Amino acid sequence: MRVVIIGATGHIGGYLVPRLVEAGDDVIALSRHGRPRYGEHASWAQVTNVMVDREAEEAAGTFGRRVADLEADAVVDLICFETDSARQLVEALRPRRTYLVHCGSIWIHGPSVVVPTTEDAPRRPFGHYGKAKAAIEELLWEESRSGGVPVALLHPGHIVGPGWLPVNPAGNFELSVFERLAAGDELALPNLGMETLHHVHADDVAQAFALAVERPAVAASESFHVTSERAITLRGYAEAIAELFGQPSRLSFLSWEVWRDTVTEATAQVTWDHIAHSPSMSIDKARRLLGYAPTYTSLEAIQNSLAWLVVNGQLDTGGLSIPTS
Repeated sequence: MRVVIIGATGHIGGYLVPRLVEAGDDVIALSRHGRPRYGEHASWAQVTNVMVDREAEEAAGTFGRRVADLEADAVVDLICFETDSARQLVEALRPRRTYLVHCGSIWIHGPSVVVPTTEDAPRRPFGHYGKAKAAIEELLWEESRSGGVPVALLHPGHIVGPGWLPVNPAGNFELSVFERLAAGDELALPNLGMETLHHVHADDVAQAFALAVERPAVAASESFHVTSERAITLRGYAEAIAELFGQPSRLSFLSWEVWRDTVTEATAQVTWDHIAHSPSMSIDKARRLLGYAPTYTSLEAIQNSLAWLVVNGQLDTGGLSIPTS
């Protein structure tokens, strides 16, 4: 197959491109950078790189046509965040009915109600990102199910892996949380620490995208959650990280109103977004239809991220190293 990947040099693309090349696909990588930002792989020598500024070309009304003119069998869109972007692309792909595999987000669901959340659960998104992703999904559903461009929608959880900061046990991105746990210091968590996070390794996301590309007959007009097998509570997460460093978990718990005053307003907002969603997603559908089988648990994926941060001097663990899983 000829496969065009939009946003190919990012975190998911860095793992997806080698998978597709090794499967024998002809890969065309569209990006602003031209080279992978999260590690090199010999397969990139076999890839056609196309430098493109999507935002600028969309403003000029030329991006969709540029993609369509590549005459791909499948287009993977990893960086679509607004409905106008999605609309321009599908309008250009519609004449050839080119298969589109779109990267969404578990944020389309809003707060989890019955867990694990399945793909047919009601959409109750909040915040601009979640609402925009849900609106894109609705647009693409209508396109695919009305006989236009066939679309598969994949919804990853909190992506982690080498080069990325994982969402931490306090539901934000402050590295100091991991450093406190590594040092055996007390860590305050909001509420009772029972809200959940659902991580996924970037390579497992790439696995799911490669499977969807290979199986258009079963993936088109369907949506799939792409996460690790199970979500993890904030408390369980903190305890596991402390144990990883050989430390006891010294946790305290504060009401949200008190806890939010212990951090900056921006950090509090990030934490609120995560605990208000408290995602716990089912991957049964992806297993059944795509054959998706995540390699990493949530903690293994996080550990992989932390090991990279330590080696690259971004996380101070007092000289303690972290084995990669």
